[in-house]
This record gives sequence, C-alpha cells and structure tokens, in this order.
Amino acid sequence: MLSPKLLCGMALMLCLSGCGTLSSNHIDLSARAMHLAVCGAPLWQQVDALALPQLQQTPGISIAVLDAQGRQQLFNYGYLDSSRKAPVTSDTRFAIGSLSKGFTAEATAWLVQHQQLNWQDKLGALLPDPAALSADARNITLEQLATHSAGLPRQITNSAMLAKLVDYLFTGAPFYQDLDRGEYRRWLAAFHRPAQPQVVYSNLGYALLDRAVLLKSGQPPQQWVAQQILQPLAMRHTGYQPDALPDSADRAVGHAGDQPKFMSRGQPVPDWQFHGDMVGAAALWSTSRDLLRYAQAHLQGSGDATLDAAFQDAMRVRITAPGHDDAALGWLQNTLFGQQILYQSGFIGGFASYIGLDRRHGTAVVVLQNSFNWRNDIGHRLLLRLAEQQDHPCTTASVALPDAKSESAHLLRRSADRSLVAARD
Repeated sequence: MLSPKLLCGMALMLCLSGCGTLSSNHIDLSARAMHLAVCGAPLWQQVDALALPQLQQTPGISIAVLDAQGRQQLFNYGYLDSSRKAPVTSDTRFAIGSLSKGFTAEATAWLVQHQQLNWQDKLGALLPDPAALSADARNITLEQLATHSAGLPRQITNSAMLAKLVDYLFTGAPFYQDLDRGEYRRWLAAFHRPAQPQVVYSNLGYALLDRAVLLKSGQPPQQWVAQQILQPLAMRHTGYQPDALPDSADRAVGHAGDQPKFMSRGQPVPDWQFHGDMVGAAALWSTSRDLLRYAQAHLQGSGDATLDAAFQDAMRVRITAPGHDDAALGWLQNTLFGQQILYQSGFIGGFASYIGLDRRHGTAVVVLQNSFNWRNDIGHRLLLRLAEQQDHPCTTASVALPDAKSESAHLLRRSADRSLVAARD
C-alpha cells in the first residue's frame, strides 16, 4: 500500500504535468475593467489594483510595463523577504525559472542564423553513441525540443524522481538533479514517440537542447546567451550565478506559496541551483528592468541584425492547436478576447515570473514575485487593458479608479505587521 507521502507526490506529479501554461488561469476583461482601462484611469492605479491584493500571497512584486508610446514604467511592492524588510526595486534579482528557456531557444536561434546549427538537426547526429538511443529518440529535432513538441514528458517519471518530489513537498528542495546531471540516456533508449504528439511542456526536452548545443557548438547555451543577448542589451543584472552579479545584496528570497504544498505559506524556500544540463532550462536570475529591456528589443529591435533575426525566428509560431496555446521557440502564444499575447511564465523554488508581449500594439509587461503562486495573471490582464485602450479609446471625460487608493489603504492597515510598501521608479 502506498504511503500518504507517496500519494501526495503522485498527485503533484499529475498537477505539474498539466500546469504548463498560464492560460489555465481565469482571465476576464469585465465591462468595468475595460471602461476603466480606456477612460483615462492612470496606469499606476490599474497596476495598484492588480498588484496590491497579490501582496497577501507574496512578500514582494516587481512589475515593468512598456506602453504603446515606448515609455518604460516601473512599479515595485513589498520586500525582498519576509524578515529582512528591504524594499523590492526594479533592480532586485529574482529567480526566473523557465523564462531561462526563452533565452536558450534564442541563443540556439542565433547559432542557426550563423549556420552553426539547423532546426532540423537530429539528436542522432548531435549526441554521442546514437546507437544507445531508440529510433524515435534519434529522430527528435532541435525544433521539436525548443517547441515542446518532441513527445517528451515534463520530466522522467520513476521512483527516484517521485522520492525527490515528495521531499520537495515538505522542504522545498530541488528535484531535477538527475536531469541536471544528464541521467536520461537509459530512459531515451526506450523512448517511443506518441502516435499523435502534442505540445507538452518538457524540462527534459530543454535539458537535451542544452546538451546538444554544447556538443555541437563547443559552448553551453548560457555562454552564447551571455555573449549574444545579455551583453549587447546591457542586461548587467541578469545571469546564471546570482552572487556574481552587481549589488548582490539586492536579491529576493523565495517563499512558499501554492507550492511546496506542505510548507507554510510565506516560509523561505531554498534556492534551486543547477550546474549541468538544466542550467539553460531554469537557472537564470534577472530583474524587471532588465527583462523589460529584453522585451523592448523584441518589439523595437536591438540594433544587431543577426540578433534581431534570431528574435524574430524565436517568436514565429510553429505549432497551432485549437483550444491550446500556440507554440513558438520558448514562447507560447495565447489568444484572448481577440488579442494575441506572446508570453513565457516560470515557476521555480519560491518564485513566479512572467513576461508578455503584444506585438500588434507594441506593449510588454514583466511581473516577478518572490513566492510560488500558480495564479500569475497580472501580466495578461495589463496587456489586455493596454490593447483595449488603443483599440477603443474613450470619448468621454477621464474617470478615476474609485477604489484603488481605498483598497491600497485598507490593505496597508490590515497588513501593518508586514509593513507593506509600494514604490514606483
């Protein structure tokens, strides 16, 4: 008979297998929200109305918005951790988890632009000892890895992984060490691709992409990311080793939220560190300011023709499926209320992150939280409101958001023991 801990682990495994995109969250665009968005309520009031309630779930939030006029607007709430009470800023570093995958995919796209790789290159030609792989594994392409369409699962499911997952539920400890060490070859020897593969979010796939890029190019993708993306865009607070970044004291601490399930909400969670094949999948740290600069380069160009071509390649949708998000390279595309949003979301340890682009309207939003919360929809909501504001500008007099300040004051009074702060740069 299975123990309660093992049953809990199996339940979470099922949850993790089905929670690959943000679109499972309830996103509405009510008549009131649309009216407020298009009738002159200032952006800071709308951001406050969305962010302040979330401070009941996380110690700190950093939000960055690129509006249709190309202006960067930065908003910060709460603290680096639940005990130190240092305020979050736009240069506070957060672990951004799976947002790392977008950088890895785009570094690979840069190598494709330079003809060092081809998206149709197969694992059988990239990994050593191809005879040790199944026929289906040998035929997996780089494009399939980057679009989560290779037929691979989120992670290898075995007793060792399940045991680590159970430990995570109670301690927050990482459970992807096997993938990080590249211990997936035996599993690939027996891999059979589904008859009708779908887009299935796969950390295993990106571990394989990391390994393939290293073997083919001679450098891991994170080195290409640093050389071809971070340095040209002056993202000096972004990197894979947070202690090596400038102003290392301005670093958020992760906290329990919806996960780990059996840790008290608000309890600090240990950092997840990777040193092998999972680095390109989940190891980046960044800030809202840096990520907004990165988003802006996707919309307005970086000034580097090859890098811009790589960005455009990465944002091109490869796979569409009715009722599901479309898949680009590292990016997903969500269509809501007639608007298309290209986005990525990341959940790791005690952090949740989001970056979203509206290419038609030229807007972008970044949201970083130092708590693991599945509900991560502030970015989608803001992008929808910004789109509505451009598509249907209000012809009546401007209106104020009647409950933003009162809601803010109420939360501040009710949560005085946490000494909440809301700072704007």
